Amino acid sequence: MKGLVLSGGAGTRLRPITHTSAKQLVPVANKPVLFYGLESIAAAGITEVGMIVGETAAEIEAAVGDGSEFGLKVTYIPQERPLGLAHAVLIARDFLGDDDFVMYLGDNFVVGGISALVDEFQVRRPDAQILLTRVSDPRSFGVAELDGTGRVVGLEEKPQHPKSDLALVGVYLFTPAVHEAVRAIEPSRRGELEITDAIQHLIDTRADVHSTLIDGYWKDTGNVGDMLEVNRTVLESAERRIDGEVDERSETVGRVVVEAGARVVNSRIVGPAVIGSGTVVRDSYVGPFTSIGENCRITQSELEFSIVLRDSSIQGVGRIESSLIGRHVEVAPTTTVPSAHRLVLGDHSKVQIRS
Repeated sequence: MKGLVLSGGAGTRLRPITHTSAKQLVPVANKPVLFYGLESIAAAGITEVGMIVGETAAEIEAAVGDGSEFGLKVTYIPQERPLGLAHAVLIARDFLGDDDFVMYLGDNFVVGGISALVDEFQVRRPDAQILLTRVSDPRSFGVAELDGTGRVVGLEEKPQHPKSDLALVGVYLFTPAVHEAVRAIEPSRRGELEITDAIQHLIDTRADVHSTLIDGYWKDTGNVGDMLEVNRTVLESAERRIDGEVDERSETVGRVVVEAGARVVNSRIVGPAVIGSGTVVRDSYVGPFTSIGENCRITQSELEFSIVLRDSSIQGVGRIESSLIGRHVEVAPTTTVPSAHRLVLGDHSKVQIRS
């Protein structure tokens, strides 16, 4: 069995962060979200992975390399522009050959991995297996309609009037039967070859399409709110580890990770939280569900429920919460202090905040 990981796309919902960085490489708990997917694929016993890449190919390749760090052998498959998930299957035909495969969207996050799902698929071996989860607003997802016996009878991509609240999770398992289906469909009104249309073609031609309803945690990390929620979820399972320096005037409470080379000076860190290597936190408070990347400087400030990417500086700005702050960002005070700030800042930004 092979893996097909989708790592293209523009990441428009995460702008301005994704103007200068691949959305799949935005970190949660100081590790790119893409890496969690690759680790899940490797844990399921899959070793050969084709990675669909687009405009951010160089950045993805620099981060993932040949895949050996994950126990994988990675083949990069360029996609000139994002023309749909079924198009990704179409252009990966030579790599996939006649093998079964799992298609994994690189910006998705599934707690617990996919090992059990792969095992189930290999035992039953339907033509396609889809994962479903209940969502409050299905209009942003592919949506499945089931009959009274739980059989999949219809799929629709981002419908204005959904027929159910069952959204497709970004993990799909296929036999080679899907290759005929992706060749048979036409572009949708969005101008894309939709994987939902390909699976619908399988249903219409009486192929065996199986669905699994997952009740565990899943997120598409395509927007800031979901990215912060995934960060929260990962940090909840963190184990306390103090490898860096924490001076005697500082306090660390709960599941706090201070990486080697980090320094905490006259500050209070309340976990779960992670402080990256080379970062200095001085005269500050870092609250729960906060990840601070490498080589940052946090001085006379308060942070909570936020992600700060590497090489950024936050000095004397009072309280920041529910924020995603890019790389090489400088946040500094002006004259008056609001009780809280909520920021989404792109890389190399400079912001002045009243203090």
